[in-house]
Amino acid sequence: MKKSLIALAVMGASTVAFAASNVTLYGVIEEGVLVQKAKHQDTTVSLKSGFDQGSRWGIRGVEELGNGYAVGFILEQGFNADDGSEAMSGKQFSREAFLYATGGFGRLGFGRTGTLSSGAQSNNILTGWALGTGFGLSSWTSAIGTSFSRVDNVVAYQTPSFDGLKFSAMYSNGTKGDDVKWSKNNHYYGIGAKYDANAIKSSLIFEAVDNKDTAGLAKKKTQYVINFGFEYNLGTVTPMFAYQWAHQDEGKKTNMFGLSAKVAVGGGDALVGARYLFGDDDAPTATDDKVRSWNIGAAYIYPLSKRTALKAYAGYADSSKGWKDTENVVYNGYQLYLGMRHSF
Repeated sequence: MKKSLIALAVMGASTVAFAASNVTLYGVIEEGVLVQKAKHQDTTVSLKSGFDQGSRWGIRGVEELGNGYAVGFILEQGFNADDGSEAMSGKQFSREAFLYATGGFGRLGFGRTGTLSSGAQSNNILTGWALGTGFGLSSWTSAIGTSFSRVDNVVAYQTPSFDGLKFSAMYSNGTKGDDVKWSKNNHYYGIGAKYDANAIKSSLIFEAVDNKDTAGLAKKKTQYVINFGFEYNLGTVTPMFAYQWAHQDEGKKTNMFGLSAKVAVGGGDALVGARYLFGDDDAPTATDDKVRSWNIGAAYIYPLSKRTALKAYAGYADSSKGWKDTENVVYNGYQLYLGMRHSF
């Protein structure tokens, strides 16, 4: 009897160990010193968590079902390393909570995740900008806002690869909630394609948020964004080109072009980029319908090990016409950053 119980206990322990072998705990901690000044504002010096890569911890796992099918999950929570607080108050897994199935059909998933152009999370397909969606005022999405970042109540599908080409589609039944009438929820729609083969990376993404939930306020217009990116890996140098067209609900109608490159130098990677934005801003706070803005940025990432790297960044932005006196570092000002990133 005792031997049977011992045998069962050993088998039970083995089963738990086997299940746990498919589950991974991971994370990123990034902290640094940020010096910045916006036009007409004071210079500030602060500790900054996740300036480039958001500090986070997560759990991911995969179970193989056989015949090429698998089920997996990603649970990822963001936090602020400088004070230990949640990155997004009220959410236990603020960055991603995603359940998916894969097979010969591609990948189908559900939950909270980053949008196709968010630059983060498992469904991101954005290409073409060396500085990505981090690095403050040099973030490719800094002029768009949060509607195209992360959304709730998602159904996301990605096709298998066709010689490096994949197609993606994503729908959110309610970007913040879907417990009321469908017509009163904010919905996200995204379709895109990404090619990654033969030293080339390229993507084309169309996204929209319909802004139906106005909470008693005047109805907002639908937001539309198109992103195109292209990269060509030449070995030590990867030049990139990016374009964005945006039509935002507050009245911004803009075109943005970016040229950037990733260069291997001194044992690390130098990232440089310059972009130019022009268009209209019909918002009530704008003094002129026409707007112009440009910025330049450079970063250097030096790996101390496979898991730890030092990061330095400098960026400058300047605007004219309707945004010439905008007191926002994204449009007018500079940033300097020095920090460290550790992943586990």
